[in-house]
Amino acid sequence: MKNSILCAFVFLFTIPLFAQDEDIADQDVDFPKSEVKLNALSLIVGAFEGTYEYLLNEESAIGINGFVVYDNDLDTDLNYYISPYYRLYFGEKYAAGFFLEGFGMLNNVEGNRITYFNNQGDILSVEEDNITDFALGIGLGGKWVTNNGFVGELSLGVGRNLFNANESGIDFVGKLGITVGYRF
Repeated sequence: MKNSILCAFVFLFTIPLFAQDEDIADQDVDFPKSEVKLNALSLIVGAFEGTYEYLLNEESAIGINGFVVYDNDLDTDLNYYISPYYRLYFGEKYAAGFFLEGFGMLNNVEGNRITYFNNQGDILSVEEDNITDFALGIGLGGKWVTNNGFVGELSLGVGRNLFNANESGIDFVGKLGITVGYRF
């Protein structure tokens, strides 16, 4: 008799445990994992910057930026950069809110123009080849996401060139963004 009461007691307590496991599995929601974004600030100044970001989970993501200058009147030596990154989010929403970012940046800048006098007193000008370098950096910012999937973002980052900073004269690189996009 004691064994049958004990078996019934154990049976009654194990059924709710299995039911809870099924409820947790049913609650697993599939969130959109991809975002495409354009930096509105760079479009205003004469460059194009596009971003693709893949959300790994609710608090981290990986992505890549591409930046190209299209306006020759833009006062910068930078020609382009490609920048992969990793972000860690601290917000309440899925992959949104305040974030910290670690990035790499393959960048290309215009070579220096050297002007000198030769022995006859003529002024000569030589332009060096474009210089490519790689930088590592950190950034921070904030991301806001609507229920319809529209994304707004403010970000700021700084990095240091590692290999050709002496040749290019550019030790530090920066990233600044006022970005709009869509999560799908």
